[in-house]
Amino acid sequence: MQTKYLTVTALTKYIKRKFATDQHLKHIWLKGEISNFKHHSRGHMYLTIKDDHARIQAVMFAGNNRRLKFRPENGMNVLIHGEVGVFEQFGQYQLYIQQMEPDGVGSLYLAFEQLKEKLHQQGHFTKERKKELPAFPEHVGIVTSPTGAAVRDIITTIKRRYPIVRTTVIPVLVQGENAPQSIADGIQRADQQTDCDVLIVGRGGGSIEELWGFNEEIVANALFRCTIPVISAVGHETDITISDYVADVRAPTPTGAAEIAVPSQLELLDKINDFRRSLTRVMTDQLTASRQNVNRIRQSYAFRYPEQLIVQKEQELDKLVERLDQAFINEWRRKYESMNHLKSRLLALHPTRQINRTARELQRLHKQINQLMTSQLDEHSQRLQKTLEKLSLLNPLETMKRGYAIPYTPEGDLLKSVKHTAETEAINVRLADGTLACRVLDVKEEKNGEGE
Repeated sequence: MQTKYLTVTALTKYIKRKFATDQHLKHIWLKGEISNFKHHSRGHMYLTIKDDHARIQAVMFAGNNRRLKFRPENGMNVLIHGEVGVFEQFGQYQLYIQQMEPDGVGSLYLAFEQLKEKLHQQGHFTKERKKELPAFPEHVGIVTSPTGAAVRDIITTIKRRYPIVRTTVIPVLVQGENAPQSIADGIQRADQQTDCDVLIVGRGGGSIEELWGFNEEIVANALFRCTIPVISAVGHETDITISDYVADVRAPTPTGAAEIAVPSQLELLDKINDFRRSLTRVMTDQLTASRQNVNRIRQSYAFRYPEQLIVQKEQELDKLVERLDQAFINEWRRKYESMNHLKSRLLALHPTRQINRTARELQRLHKQINQLMTSQLDEHSQRLQKTLEKLSLLNPLETMKRGYAIPYTPEGDLLKSVKHTAETEAINVRLADGTLACRVLDVKEEKNGEGE
């Protein structure tokens, strides 16, 4: 058997496919220290991630590292999310980094990403479940701290833009250990105990730790179950929380949430004025067109000479009546002829005619089958008679009537040769009218018709 050798390229490609199909290597959460860091002129970052006992080569391409909020340095401890693959040219496995955060802050980031992925799989972020905001709300609920600057900004903006709307503040804790439960309870209370048309949930800016209450699963679930449309307004525009993904609408700031929640009365007045001007223009155009139509009617022949028009229409009516009468007569005739045709077809298909015709056909067939059977019987009788005549010719009794006899041994066996008997032996000779008991006096054997 001849051994088949692989090329290095084939082996490397095989190993690379193994890495690519291993789901455990698709999403790697890694913690380690940066060394041999190099930021290439094309934007890619090459580095080594190590701990006390091992190291792995890594690369973070420019498309991913543009989102970094820090500059990686040698000796820095980081938390990484990425996948493991094979670099074919050097035949080595390496880590392809997709996200990276400094250790410490990175632990929160890791928790954020894991919860985000979990809620995404559960369908919390799907667009199909997002509710539309009312165009003209009557009651706005605000779930936030009652003492923060955010609530003042929201209320001030709402009253300035749309003063006729009612606002209700549902006070909650927005930071600290008890904040997630407080925010979730506030959302549930607003959903069950108020008649709000829209809900604003959020707070002012702060560090990631201060905003973390809006990154907890209990808050995400409360937002997901809420039947009121929710606007998320957490921190500044650059701050992204789990609540922003689950809420029906995300606002960049609390003030922005107020602007989204209610329309502007100034903009509405401008639209009303635009509608008024458009309506006035349309009504003026329609009035002008109607006046022109009235003038056209006044100058028309019918309006100026009504008697002549009536006479003309009377004549046209007479002609139409005559055409109607003629059309009625023609239609009646057509229907009458059609009915006669159908009557003729019905009589032709009447059961009595069918029965008589079938009876005649039955008689004809009966007569035909009798003729066939008689013919067949005569033919078979003739064939039988011929067969009997042939059998008679072969009957040995008939042969014996012509003077022939058949010898038998005393045991009844037919004697076919002189070798089957001897002198003085008794034999029986069968004639046409009886049997003779005889004894052999002499035996003469003949060959080819000559005696010896």
